[in-house]
Amino acid sequence: MNNPEGDVLVGVGPRLRALRRARNTTLAALAEETGLTASTLSRLENGKLRPTLEQLLPLARAHGVPLDDLVAAPPTGDPRIHLRPVRRSGLVLVPLTRRAGGVQAYKVIYPPAGRASTTKPQTHEGYEWFYVLNGHVRFVLGEQEFRLAVGEAAEFDTRIPHWIGSADSQPAELLVLFGAQGERAHLGPSRH
Repeated sequence: MNNPEGDVLVGVGPRLRALRRARNTTLAALAEETGLTASTLSRLENGKLRPTLEQLLPLARAHGVPLDDLVAAPPTGDPRIHLRPVRRSGLVLVPLTRRAGGVQAYKVIYPPAGRASTTKPQTHEGYEWFYVLNGHVRFVLGEQEFRLAVGEAAEFDTRIPHWIGSADSQPAELLVLFGAQGERAHLGPSRH
């Protein structure tokens, strides 16, 4: 008799091992990152333990892949992302990714200058990259201030006090990539 659920779960272990090795991460490091024990991770990778949703969610987050990738879920047929815009603190955020963890992509629309809820710089864990799609952007990073136009981009460590907003009477639209764990949007030159 066919067991589609078992067929899907049979390949989880090898996929988990391949993802961990591709990240060049040890079982101990992954255990610390996920809250699972190294023994549990080893048994999952070797197929000696049937994975549960509670185990797969932190693993998907840690590896920066959709849960569907871990279980090799069949395609749903429609690859488009249908996420709704969110209004927050005067901004319009349109999520462009739907996977847990890893780098997240957004289209962000900043209100015209003077209409932002705050101009106070903020700090938080992560790394951010943005590209100006429309309008002009005022970007404050630490003690520096920049004005960016259409086609310009910036990349920065979000632990540095920063503020982003429209620089004039028109809204500013940005494509934003954000990594909560400090993932960079692209590789820069190595620093020796």
